[in-house]
Amino acid sequence: MDALAFLDKAAKSKRLPVYVLLGDEDFLKRHCREAILSLVLGDADHDLAVSPFAGDKLEFSTVRNELDTLPFIGPARVVVVEPADLFVSNCRESLEKYVANPSKIGVLILDVKSFPETTKLAKALPDAAKVVCKSPYANKLPAWCVGWAKAQFKKKLDGDAAEFLVELVGPQMGLLAQELEKLSVSVGDKASITAEMVDSLVGRSRAANVFHILDAVGDAKPDVALKLLSELFEEGDDPLAVMGAMTGQLRKLASVGRQTKEGLSMGVAMDGANVPKWPEARQKFEKQLRHLGRRRLDKLTDWLVEINLGLKGGSQLPNRLQVERLVVRLARPRDEPSNR
Repeated sequence: MDALAFLDKAAKSKRLPVYVLLGDEDFLKRHCREAILSLVLGDADHDLAVSPFAGDKLEFSTVRNELDTLPFIGPARVVVVEPADLFVSNCRESLEKYVANPSKIGVLILDVKSFPETTKLAKALPDAAKVVCKSPYANKLPAWCVGWAKAQFKKKLDGDAAEFLVELVGPQMGLLAQELEKLSVSVGDKASITAEMVDSLVGRSRAANVFHILDAVGDAKPDVALKLLSELFEEGDDPLAVMGAMTGQLRKLASVGRQTKEGLSMGVAMDGANVPKWPEARQKFEKQLRHLGRRRLDKLTDWLVEINLGLKGGSQLPNRLQVERLVVRLARPRDEPSNR
């Protein structure tokens, strides 16, 4: 079962003896685990009824004994094994037998990265017990942000604001939730969170700073772009990570440049490249397009391939210098010979 669907139904679902939280999205795992604890324990003190274990060197007998031990206070004993991949691998046969005859007073939660459906253990568990905790595709995250803002903070997050927030923060659901909480507090009694509010209030992040660097590129201000880039490096950001955050926007610019060259209208091309639709975002994007010009847009994909290889060992230049050179190349005014 998908984690978001599980969270929607958890409060009204039937308690199961075993749950498997699988995937790599820790934010979803944490909320699914809390939903299970609320379902199983109600208002009882979780600290007195939950037994956490690391699965590295864990014996199944230890887990079984704990599951059969009544809590001091509460209706059940909950055992959480995290991480549980090695535990599942080492104790698979015992777990298969346990699923067939589980404790009547205990609930087992296994936190794993993977849980192949081809195994006997996976086949023995109902779909409702296997909760897939993976972040939604990037194009689904704005809708999730809208829903989360409404459910958690009673705020209306505008669609454009949601798209821009995902662009600034990236696809990490935990970070998005943190920023939404900050936004809801910052806007006070206002019912809605707009794209302008996101632009002015979202905390300092690598992606947000990269947007400011690209704004400086669009303004043809290489000195400002380099200053912002230097601040990131001085704060300890790795050139590979900075370039990773920058690449998404540059690919969009290359894509729109290519599609408009083929005759597509600017608006349709930007829609196809998932450029946020709020006016200021599109105005800045068009400004960057105009500044770069046809020649640089045509070369942009090749430049991205070149720096990707260079940052992975294909160049003798320091990684920081490679990124700085690309930013200067992009930010120079169009009439400079090096841009032709």
